Formats: sequence, C-alpha cells, structure tokens
Amino acid sequence: MVYFVGAGPGDKELITVKGAGLLAEADCVIYAGSLVNPELLDYAKNGCEIHNSAKMTLEEVASIMLENEGRGQMTVRLHTGDPSVYGAIREQIDILEENGVRYEVVPGVSSFAGAAAVLGAEYTLPGVSQTVILTRIEGRTPVPERERIEELAKIRASMAVFLSSGMLAELSEKLIEGGYSEDTPAAIVYKATWPDEKIIRTTIGKLPEAGAENDISKTAIILVGDFLSGEYERSLLYNPEFSHGCRKGTGNE
Repeated sequence: MVYFVGAGPGDKELITVKGAGLLAEADCVIYAGSLVNPELLDYAKNGCEIHNSAKMTLEEVASIMLENEGRGQMTVRLHTGDPSVYGAIREQIDILEENGVRYEVVPGVSSFAGAAAVLGAEYTLPGVSQTVILTRIEGRTPVPERERIEELAKIRASMAVFLSSGMLAELSEKLIEGGYSEDTPAAIVYKATWPDEKIIRTTIGKLPEAGAENDISKTAIILVGDFLSGEYERSLLYNPEFSHGCRKGTGNE
C-alpha cells in the first residue's frame, strides 16, 4: 500500500493526525527533501527506510514504491503542503494503477493556507473578494495561455502565487498589466510556518525591490490582493440583524 501524505507547510506539528500516524507505521518514506521539513521524519519508526526524492526521477521513485509493494511493505510518499497542489502525484498514481498497487491520498495544509495564517489574513473578505486564485507564473514550465498571470489578474481576486519568487519583476509587471494597481497590497512569505520564516509586506509595484532587499529567490509564496488591506464589510453570518437556518435575526424581513 502506498500513501501520499501532505506534510503541511513546514511546521512539524501542522501535519494531520492521520499523516503522522502513517509516518509512524511506514516501512519506507520517500520525501521531497528540498521542500519538506526534515523534522517530520522524527515521526518515522526505527529502521524505516528513508529516501530523499530531491535528486530522483519519477521512474526511480516509482521503482522504490513497486519494490516495497512486492515485499508487502507500506510506503509513505511525503509531499510538501497538500499533495493536490503542485504535488505531481497524478503521474505517480498512474504508474501505481498500471501495476495494480493500492494507494490513498491523505490531504495536508497547503502553504497558501499557512501563509494566510501567519499573516492573520482572510482571503474571502465580504465586499472585497470571494474568490481565491492559486497559480504560478510561466517559467521553464509553461502554463495554458488562458491562465497566464495577466489574464487571471483581470479578475482582481485574492491570489496566491506559487513557484514564482525568482521572477518577481516579471510577476509584478504581469499583475499590473492585467489590472491590479501598483499600490495593491502584496506579501512575500518565505518558508511559512518554518522556524526561519520571513514575512515581507509590500505592494505589487514594489515586489521586485522587496524580494531583492530580503534576498528572496525561492521557497516563498506571493500573496496579492485587497484582502491584505484593512477595509472590508462585516460578515452577515454573525450580524445580529441577519436571519439564517440556525438563528432568528433582529432585522426587518
């Protein structure tokens, strides 16, 4: 059996209870060493076989999984954040299915959620934004033309930009080209929830300078949008005048 486990954004304690339990049972752990906090390996039992996939190919990772399955052993494939977001799990799952290997995906806390948490931010503020876009800028890995940053920016929704901290000048330019103003709030969150976490609050127009001044070029997520400002409307859910299925409001209907 192979389990794809979300390690969470970095903090060892932000893995799920189920994920930690599976790490403790695993005969083999294959972890994304360039991204996953190695402290999470403390959950593994003595004698567990550990592999760092940072320098491995898909075929090498799959080979270990299949070998362990042939020995009747359990493998945990430990991915950063949540496996469904830039986790490259589909191609691994396809190989397992082709070989009749059972698997399960265990979700984790994504870095976009971890970053918002350390900022004390809410992506979906009433009157500001009710949409969150998770995306990345085009680099060596292309994106569909309809999903280029300048196209997505036309919506002016809350946005979390992954895998783009090494291209901040281009990101800033594309966001402004798409419709955000230069003074739209932005934040660079380096290694959210890790011990060496760094938070840089800035604006879209000053993203390149902020990144350069703080020597940020990787392992950071970029948040942009007016949800980072101080203005919003009060939520109706907890407004005493608002009625819903669980409470009678005081307002006129």
